[in-house]
Amino acid sequence: MLFVNLVAKLVKILHSGKEPRHIAAGFALGAMIGLMPGMTIQSIVVFCLILLLNVNIPAAFFGVALFSAFAFFLDPLFHELGYYLLTQIKGLIPLWTALYNMPIAPLTRFNNTVVMGSLVTSLVMFLPIYFGFKRLVLYYRAHWAEKVERWHVMKVIKGSTLIQNLSKLRFQ
Repeated sequence: MLFVNLVAKLVKILHSGKEPRHIAAGFALGAMIGLMPGMTIQSIVVFCLILLLNVNIPAAFFGVALFSAFAFFLDPLFHELGYYLLTQIKGLIPLWTALYNMPIAPLTRFNNTVVMGSLVTSLVMFLPIYFGFKRLVLYYRAHWAEKVERWHVMKVIKGSTLIQNLSKLRFQ
């Protein structure tokens, strides 16, 4: 049922009137939060960016849900990357020491290998995710949107007042 809800939300996002760049930006920012473990200052900053910038908020929540679902399986890779960055690159050790001695920087948990690895991965993957999802939105709207609208299931969902009323109650 969760998979069906995610697909339904994705179709709703793709059919929304927002510009593809707004949808893609929301999805990419949501992916950043989804890749980060737990609630860190970095994820709070990204969440504030989602609220402040002109991005599609449902796309951001979709990105969080999608990337959170498999980020746990990527934690060993995040650990390896974070461990490498924190201990193996000798030129960065003075930077990590200086950050650790600052008043607020330790609250970011940057010295945790998984947090560091996931932060760097999410920063590196931001642009590929943004441009890839923007391309997906454009392709969907050009080639699939009309076909999906004609599906019998979509007509039933759009025509059913019961389903429309339930969805209004659920998201209020």
